[in-house]
Amino acid sequence: MWVSKIRKLVKLVEESNIGELEVSGWGQKVRISKKPPESRESTSEKGTPIITVEPKVEPVMTVPVAVPVPAPAPVVTKEPVKIIEDTDHLIPIKSPMVGTFYRAPAPDAKPYVELNQQITKGQVVCIIEAMKLMNEIESEVAGRVAKILVENSKPVEFGQTLFLIDPA
Repeated sequence: MWVSKIRKLVKLVEESNIGELEVSGWGQKVRISKKPPESRESTSEKGTPIITVEPKVEPVMTVPVAVPVPAPAPVVTKEPVKIIEDTDHLIPIKSPMVGTFYRAPAPDAKPYVELNQQITKGQVVCIIEAMKLMNEIESEVAGRVAKILVENSKPVEFGQTLFLIDPA
């Protein structure tokens, strides 16, 4: 505590009928008494405040708590999702840099592309943030988005496959 605040507290105790005042905060405890405590002997005059500053010690206990994880929201699409088992004919769109993958231009905006959506060559499919710069990633092929392999706001490596495109 600051000395000026302690002086104000001493003045408050002297001018009032308070026998003892104790204030604690920020890891310190200050006790101001007009008369000395019976357990301690003091040479101060009667009515003169005695100031005791003690470090505040509180026991700390940590208890592990199980936090329930909410189930992910179901994905709703307008068209039935085509599950493709054979990925040999699919063309990958790979990350040209290390960064953070974003499917949409803003957290509350619609994603650039959805599963089973037809895309054209040169169409922006995602953003990769690298060194606080937002880099739009464009498709080098036309086709249908067969798979989205990276979750939104997850880190990606150079050359990591982001999407698989069905050119047919």
